[in-house]
Order: sequence, then structure tokens, then C-alpha cells
Amino acid sequence: MDSKASIESPVLSIASEQPHSVQQRLLQWLADWLPALPLLLVTYGLLVAPVLALLGQSFLSDTGTLTLANWIKTLSSRSDQRAIITSLLLAAASATSSLLIGAPIAWWVSRMLPVQRSLWLSMLNMAANFSGIGLAFAFVAILGSFGMVTLAVQQLPLPFTPPAPGSFGGLLLAYGYTNIPLFILLTIPGMGILRHDWWEAAQTCGASERQFWRAVGLPILLPFVGAGWLLVFTWSVGLYGIPFALAGNGSTRKLSLITLQIGDILQASISGQGGAAVLSIILLLIAAISLFSYRWMIGRAAQWF
Repeated sequence: MDSKASIESPVLSIASEQPHSVQQRLLQWLADWLPALPLLLVTYGLLVAPVLALLGQSFLSDTGTLTLANWIKTLSSRSDQRAIITSLLLAAASATSSLLIGAPIAWWVSRMLPVQRSLWLSMLNMAANFSGIGLAFAFVAILGSFGMVTLAVQQLPLPFTPPAPGSFGGLLLAYGYTNIPLFILLTIPGMGILRHDWWEAAQTCGASERQFWRAVGLPILLPFVGAGWLLVFTWSVGLYGIPFALAGNGSTRKLSLITLQIGDILQASISGQGGAAVLSIILLLIAAISLFSYRWMIGRAAQWF
């Protein structure tokens, strides 16, 4: 009897401890995740749920049945095709111009003294955050048909015709005001990684300046510059306020973009908004591909930190 009781007692003790250990693990899990629950709920409510709703709406007809008609109609529409291509071209042109102008300035600012750098960073921050309707009004007031710069140059007199606000060139100029400072702010940390000691070490080893940039400088800077290009590209594709204010409404607009096309569909009618959902999903796919590429580039660049 004693031996049987001694065998059963560990079994009973283990069985009694199991519910207690499960309860402890559950309480520990709640304690670990409780501070993050508000953020997770906000993320679900503002990001996950709308994306799922858009995805479901893109496959629903007006009667509520599943269909591919919205995708077929949108992808075969000439206006929607033109809006997608124009958005990609405008975003790529804006990101490329930001790279060509912003990369030398970012390199120059990164080599400044701390006091001078702080002054330039404050001005760049102010310019990067000035966008939307205010930037569109400033563009018209400066480079419109009766803008300040337009009238001043025409008084010289010089043959000067500013680009139309709603044209490709006009939007490219308006985008550049905020995108170039944004690109500079994104790439200044990467420019600071390239130290002058490495150039001195390369000179000591007999390397020329061209060899240094080909073997050391460009491999280090290209991931940062490419990541900045991708972020400006993604930002430019999703802009709505500036093109809406400069390009006009749907009847007089000369340039079609994805965001403007979505706005036209939503303003046209309450029903039949499957096309807007399809364009929104395409916009999200473009942003997701760009951001995944950005993460890959930043992962390559992080090895130099």
C-alpha cells in the first residue's frame, strides 16, 4: 500500500500543477501583450480591416454576388490604364529628379559643421512638410499665368511660358518642392556613414579617387540612395491633394492619376464603387512592393552601421 501511494502521489501532484502552470502562462502572456493591445486594435481598425473591406468590395457586384467583372472592367478600361501608367511615370520622374538634385545636396549637408547642419535640417523639415492644397496655391501664385515669377520674367522681357499647373511638368515641379527635401532628409544619415578615414586609407594603399568610389563609396551609398528613391516614389504615387488642386475636376482634367480616378468614382455615385476598390488595391500593391524592396535595401545597408 505504501509503495502504491508513493507512485500515485507524484502523478497527482503533476496533474494538480498543470492547470496552475497553464493559468500562469496565460497571465504572463496577457501581461506581455497588454501594453501593445491598444496599438494592435488601432492597427487592425485603421489598416487591416479597411484593406480586407476593399479586397472584398473589389470582388462584389452591385447585387452582392462574387464576380471578377470589376477587375476585368478596370484593367481593360483605357482611362484606368492611362491613370496607372501616368501615376507610375510621374512618381518615377519625381523620385529620379529628387535623387539627381537631392543626393549632392545631402552629401554637402552631411559634411557641414553641426551648427550649419542643424540650420539646414530645420529648413528642409519645413519644406518637406509643406504640401497639399497650400503647396498648390503657392505654385499658382508663383508660376501660374499671373504668378509673381511669371510676371517678373515676362517684364524683362524674356520668352517664358510656365508649365500648366495640371500638366505633367507642372505636377513634377510641384512634387519636387516637397520631395527633394524629403529625399535629402532620408539620405543624410547614409551619407554620414561614409567616413573620410576610409578615403585616406584608400589613398595610403595607392587607390585613385575613381577606384575608391567604385569599390567603396558607391557600394555603401547605393542602398541608401535606392531606399530614398523608393520612398519618394511610393509617396508620389499616393498623393491626392496637390494633383486634385492643380489638375482640376474630371471634366477639364488633362492628366489622369490613380488617386484622382478613385476620387472621381467615389464622387460619381454611391453604388457601383467596385472600380474604386480595384484601383485602391492596385495602389496598395504598388506601395507594398515598393516598401518590401525598401526593407531589402535597408537590410543590405544596415551592415555598415
